[in-house]
Amino acid sequence: MPITSNNFDFLNTLKQNNNRDWFNENKQWYLKNHEETIAFADEVLSLMNQHDNIETPNGKKSLFRIYKDTRFSKDKTPYKTHWGGYLRRATNALRGGYYFHIEPGNSFVGGGFWGPNADDLKRIREEIAIDSTDLREILADKNFAATFKELKGEQLKTAPKGFPKDHPDIDLLRYKQFIVSKSFTDKEVLSNDFYETVNTTFKQLRPFFDYMSEVLTTDANGVSII
Repeated sequence: MPITSNNFDFLNTLKQNNNRDWFNENKQWYLKNHEETIAFADEVLSLMNQHDNIETPNGKKSLFRIYKDTRFSKDKTPYKTHWGGYLRRATNALRGGYYFHIEPGNSFVGGGFWGPNADDLKRIREEIAIDSTDLREILADKNFAATFKELKGEQLKTAPKGFPKDHPDIDLLRYKQFIVSKSFTDKEVLSNDFYETVNTTFKQLRPFFDYMSEVLTTDANGVSII
């Protein structure tokens, strides 16, 4: 199931009329495109489960709600003007997750570790400090770099606690998040086979996820902790 131009029309019009009265008057338009996006996510999920183990049971469960939480935001518009979905890898041994973001002029897919807990972040940094070779090889791989360009995510301005400022891998140690993503044009998103493109892009994340999964399920001596 492709994402259609009608879906983009809805998102663009919502952006210009981001209020409850308009949304309630156009609820059926929202529901139509919500169902279309669910069907798209189901297609992606079906392909993903052919080469990975995804915990998210279906496309509907992958989608985030369109209703915004405005309690702590200066922007009080009540609705998101994009579709976002997350596919979580199953079991403690398969770490990380995949994200897709559908928005006119700003669509992208990616994955990684948005908010690693303190223990996971410490373990990742510990591994990098011991030997960053494997991670650097993954990030520098021709296909991986062509797809995702570079590692992204929030970074500390200085060295994390417990690590020297002059560590040779300080560029990696400063990361608080470990994320990669790839952007797509509206034409690409509206193509009939975009769900296949998303799946192919997600597949190229596997070396990165396999590395992180091994790190986060072993101690510094390589002994399993699960």
